[in-house]
Amino acid sequence: MYNIITIERRYASGGNEIGKRLADALGYKLYDRNILMEAAQKLDIPFFKIEGLEESSSGNVLLNLSRTPLGGLSGNKDLPLADKLFLEEKRIIEEAAKEGNCVIVGRASGYILREMENSLRVFIYADHEKRIQRAIEKEGIQKAEAENALKKNDKRRRNFYNSVTNQEWSDPKCYEMYLNAGKLGIDLCVRLLMETAKG
Repeated sequence: MYNIITIERRYASGGNEIGKRLADALGYKLYDRNILMEAAQKLDIPFFKIEGLEESSSGNVLLNLSRTPLGGLSGNKDLPLADKLFLEEKRIIEEAAKEGNCVIVGRASGYILREMENSLRVFIYADHEKRIQRAIEKEGIQKAEAENALKKNDKRRRNFYNSVTNQEWSDPKCYEMYLNAGKLGIDLCVRLLMETAKG
């Protein structure tokens, strides 16, 4: 049985919806953007600065994240604010994992928790056209903007993950499950993950 499920996802692939529906179906706690908001609040970072900061971690002190202790900020008071933000996110993720029964979306959580036997690492993707369609329907953006939104958001997620893990974000070797939500559909992905979580 897996009582910790981590999800990385391509933009507009359905990964966020799958995470939310899976958490609801299993009765697990969902951690997604609330991780970022809690970390920023803890560090007293204004809301308008959050997005840019989160994606600009240097990675210099973060390549061995899983070996830093819980609350990894002690002794790192001189770090850039972006790195402090990620280390605070890491602390929140580790605390969530200690409690168990959680679905964690993004924030390199699969890498952080990769040595925990009861965690399942999942990557959600979909083909280009399905993602364009979903971006228009679900994200409320115009067709002309959808292409750039896909490129921009995937690049942001990839750069962030790669910088803090020194691994490739979309490499199947980093995950136990690699699901094409565009082909399988959201419902089936949720059911497959539910069955896998239950063992």
